[in-house]
Amino acid sequence: MKRRIYTSSIVLLTAAALLTGCGEKPNSGSTNTGNAANGTNNASSGSATDGSATEQTPKQWASPPAMTIDQDKQYKAEFHTSKGNFTIELFAKDAPVTVNNFIFLAKEKFYEGVTFHRIIQSFMIQGGDPTGTGGGGPGYAIKDELGSKHTYEPGTIAMANAGPNTGGSQFFICSGEDAASLNSQPNYPIFGKVVEGMETINLIAATPVEQGSEATPSKPTEVVTINSISITEQ
Repeated sequence: MKRRIYTSSIVLLTAAALLTGCGEKPNSGSTNTGNAANGTNNASSGSATDGSATEQTPKQWASPPAMTIDQDKQYKAEFHTSKGNFTIELFAKDAPVTVNNFIFLAKEKFYEGVTFHRIIQSFMIQGGDPTGTGGGGPGYAIKDELGSKHTYEPGTIAMANAGPNTGGSQFFICSGEDAASLNSQPNYPIFGKVVEGMETINLIAATPVEQGSEATPSKPTEVVTINSISITEQ
């Protein structure tokens, strides 16, 4: 099952085709079922298996990681991608389970070589699936942490999911104003914010896309890769 963001709205005619099934303008009303941040992480048994994200079987775990972060500390994640770097401040106090999970996967090098497989420039860039299909994950799911004070806006990072409590490794980073449409249905746990390198997010978001398996063109025509993620704490 793929993890997606479902939104609904009445959009301007010029944006309707672009946002079909992905996300709509804030001033909306009609319902369009579709995907904005997809990818499922179906739970599966087994210990971690080493492998390249692009050529070998991705690592898998039977259950979520133990809590190891200190909620009173500040954590940042520096992404090194094929289009440049950017840094995200992680909200450890507001979303400890989600941040702990993300840090665990980053330290396990789970994201190295993983692509941004879904891009909608006015909305978001999505990554974290080692299979690049929208259906991959770490083998387990974590509980949603919703109801925070944070909002969906350019620079926000949140978990992609396929429904309540199905998050795993996939995430999306808001890249345009259409992300604000999610504030009316905040179903995707927010766990950080870009604090440096938003120009890299914009560059990734501008990657050419083509029609894929959904109505809105969102399949990148060039590969955008996460080379590594460095975690710092203070």
